Amino acid sequence: MNRITHWAIAASALLLTACASTPPPMPAQARVDDSANMITPMTQKRETLVATGYAVISIQNHRNAAQQRLLAIRASKLDAYRALTEQVYGQQLDASTTVAEMTVMSDTFRARVEGVIYGAVLVSITPVGDDTYETTMSLDRHVVNDLRALYIASLSNKR
Repeated sequence: MNRITHWAIAASALLLTACASTPPPMPAQARVDDSANMITPMTQKRETLVATGYAVISIQNHRNAAQQRLLAIRASKLDAYRALTEQVYGQQLDASTTVAEMTVMSDTFRARVEGVIYGAVLVSITPVGDDTYETTMSLDRHVVNDLRALYIASLSNKR
């Protein structure tokens, strides 16, 4: 047999094998349950959320070097809180694109995070290199569930 015939037989065998191993279609209820699993909060899959924040020392608005370091530590801690808030509540994104004559003229994005965080544990504050601080914080899953419940209750009270 020639080479093309061998390839045709191999391809046919592969396709028939793939068809034989395809699972039967799932009932509608099972598909609904799978979609619910896809939106299950990350916090139910992990015991703690961990977030890291960064800040550069030299750009802090103070003349005294020690005060700049303290301000950078504070800024990195706030950045870590922001990262925790993103994980708990999500992030709102606004985007706008202007196209003229099939050319993108402008592309703007705006991100916003809003929420309340309590019970976060300060894991570490570490200098990174010569000019940066890194702050790591964690939040227990049970606290996250409480935060989300309070957030949902506050939304329903606003209505």
